[in-house]
Amino acid sequence: MTQEIVPSTLSNPTATPRAVVDPAHARARSRLARRTHEMSAVVAVPLARARAVARAPSARRGAMMTMTAGTSARRISPSLARLAARGRTTTAHGAADATYDTSAHEQLMSGLKGAALNAKEKRFPSMQEVLSNIPKECFERDTAKSLAYALTSTAITLACGALAYAFVPLQAAYWPVWVAYAFVTGTAATGCWVAAHECGHGAFSDNKTVQDTVGYILHSLLLVPYFSWQRSHAVHHSRTNHVLEGETHVPARLGTEDANMVFKLRGLLGEGPFTFLNLIGVFALGWPIYLLTGASGGPVRGKTNHFLPFMGEQGKHALFPGKWAKKVWQSDVGVIAVLGALAAWAAHSGIATVMALYVGPYMVTNFWLVLYTWLQHTDVDVPHFEGDDWNLVKGAFMTIDRPYGPVFDFLHHRIGSTHVAHHINHTIPHYHAKMATEALQKAYPDLYLYDPTPIATATWRVGSKCIAIVKKGDEWVFTDKELARAC
Repeated sequence: MTQEIVPSTLSNPTATPRAVVDPAHARARSRLARRTHEMSAVVAVPLARARAVARAPSARRGAMMTMTAGTSARRISPSLARLAARGRTTTAHGAADATYDTSAHEQLMSGLKGAALNAKEKRFPSMQEVLSNIPKECFERDTAKSLAYALTSTAITLACGALAYAFVPLQAAYWPVWVAYAFVTGTAATGCWVAAHECGHGAFSDNKTVQDTVGYILHSLLLVPYFSWQRSHAVHHSRTNHVLEGETHVPARLGTEDANMVFKLRGLLGEGPFTFLNLIGVFALGWPIYLLTGASGGPVRGKTNHFLPFMGEQGKHALFPGKWAKKVWQSDVGVIAVLGALAAWAAHSGIATVMALYVGPYMVTNFWLVLYTWLQHTDVDVPHFEGDDWNLVKGAFMTIDRPYGPVFDFLHHRIGSTHVAHHINHTIPHYHAKMATEALQKAYPDLYLYDPTPIATATWRVGSKCIAIVKKGDEWVFTDKELARAC
């Protein structure tokens, strides 16, 4: 039994996927040679990686896997079973299999202290059981309250822009002030991004017209294709921490070209310089590269594009199937309209004005978006899964809550400190997420993940150590070192 996105989810991105028998899953495993677009590898050398992604076909057919089509993970050959027992594992390497000796693997620990590891030893409840432990009022949406939060974020953002326009001269001598303005305004605008995020999830209002109108406007103003993102983000929720079918920040598997490239770059630069450049690349370019190339998206989807629905896999794993293609084009209209307005503004007031007042804050908003998404599902001791070892509840509980502090929690509507509850059910409005989080902590203390590590420390650790994943037992775990191939 595996989880797949069923027709109801294709028409409704906020629907929870139900379990169905998927006889084609084994055939999908034979395409494991498909390029994994791992985010940190892409943005560390963004131009080179973008060219590599552009040259890659949507799928490489004919890759022979250790477990052939129709053979489950539990029916491997005796020789491979003996290798696994000796601490060896198999992973895709180009179009061939590579076997690694994981006895030399060093398991690093985050502030979670390994709480997410060894998932097979834990009991994961059904989604129905989990939801029954969350107070019913947590699922109640209040349109007026949601609008109030969205308007507050918008008002703070616009006020910052108006004050800077009125009082800060557009001169080189004032660049420190403009940098500070970009950080403050971009941080405030992230609240607008989160409000639109709730619209995309159906957590904003019971009135779908109001919900999509608010989400479309706010996301378009931030150059986000609203419906395209709505669909890809629904896939992300339905496949959290799945090795092959996840969406966004899917890590590279050891032995793939992506992983090899990053290890080589890390070896040339040294760990410290590599981490510094990697983080700059991820935060500055990661989001637009993901939208344009599907970098760090699921390997089964190939090279996708949030503006061109015909890119990438067009079969079972299409990112924008059926009516979603039309919605992608509708999303493009909003983004193009805003780009046109920015061009007209630049023609009237000068490029420097647009760069200072809009582009600077826009880059900071993108930074926050990538930071939250990356740290919510990634750390050295948070595993990924595939096949029958993955399920919806297990994936949701691989989400990590972190301490962002009261200021950012207020400005960003608690998106980073209550994200576990959001992945359990994404229709819970953010103003009920704290209550839902407390209920989950009480009901599932062994499953709920909270890492108290300061955000800066956690970010450096993830950027430095979460290089690639290798299969160890039934879990894919991070390694920051290349492992020797088994004999």
